Amino acid sequence: MSTTDRLSRLRQLMAVRKTEALLVSQPENRRYLSGFDGTAGLLLITAEAAVLVTDSRYTQQAGQQAPDYRIIQMSGDVGSWFPDLVEELHIKRLGFEADHLSFDMSRRLGSALDDNDLPTRLVPTTGIAMEIRMTKEPEEVELITRAIAISDNAMDKITAAIEPGMTEEQAAWEIEQTMRTNGSQTLPFEVILAAGPNAALPHAKPSDYVIQPGQPVVIDIGARVQGYGSDLSRSICAGEPDETFKKVYKAVKDAQAAAIAGAAAGMTGAHLDQLARDVIDEAGYGDKFGHGLGHGLGLAPHEKPHISPRSEDVLADGMVFTIEPGIYLSGWGGVRIEDTVIMENGRIRVLSQAIKMEV
Repeated sequence: MSTTDRLSRLRQLMAVRKTEALLVSQPENRRYLSGFDGTAGLLLITAEAAVLVTDSRYTQQAGQQAPDYRIIQMSGDVGSWFPDLVEELHIKRLGFEADHLSFDMSRRLGSALDDNDLPTRLVPTTGIAMEIRMTKEPEEVELITRAIAISDNAMDKITAAIEPGMTEEQAAWEIEQTMRTNGSQTLPFEVILAAGPNAALPHAKPSDYVIQPGQPVVIDIGARVQGYGSDLSRSICAGEPDETFKKVYKAVKDAQAAAIAGAAAGMTGAHLDQLARDVIDEAGYGDKFGHGLGHGLGLAPHEKPHISPRSEDVLADGMVFTIEPGIYLSGWGGVRIEDTVIMENGRIRVLSQAIKMEV
């Protein structure tokens, strides 16, 4: 995965967006564009220059991981290095990532420019780096696929092992141990495992709640390989499913199948979301599906494209994203089924292979 090529693509997009220079602060964007995975640093990119500014903890690491970049060691406040760098590069308009950089940091940068009587103007930008990150390179797909294999294995093991009497925390810990033992780095997000009424909360945290016979259990997990993550959800019944579980589960499974079958390159995220939402509406649960159908994933657990009712993101080959319809009934529980997919040759190929419950 060549950062030289990524820089070239970014500069092309910057030219289209009329962005003379870009200050990159978002960690995944920083890693994607430079290769540097330290926890502190900024990139400053122009048509000719590529600079990585970090502190003394990371200068050696940055030099090894980001050979396309000039490394500057920051010390003290931004005023000690930022104005000099901007002046050296003759930057008049500097874009910054408005959806990440804090108000306080942008204020400090602006003050540093003013204190040095520089005419440079800070300009908010959104989505420039994310636009090129949406389409995954073959090497990225390979790492995501390896992460998926780890989470598939862990999911199949836990869905076979869960039984009444276990607590949510016990089951979640079994999953995390399995994924780490099988090669996952730190997990991209905390394991979600919710039983009974807790399963009505889409992002419930595992608790000491004891799983009861016949209750729905929602499990949402992800593994990580070399920074790239997976995302997988399955729902099971701890014991014999009742009629409510059967009806809800069928609606969710049918909605996911409709979205997978109907997805095509060129449609928007909103269009794809509607394919699944129509099925859930028809089943009588339209107001119980409160989140979007899915999201992109890669270095971040949630990234573009967005698959939601208001998404204007256009699906294209090479995009990797989730399809995860759900129904949540307060006081009873919920069902969510999630797979990671890739758009290839205009259609969807499902990457995750964990077993789905049959009802």
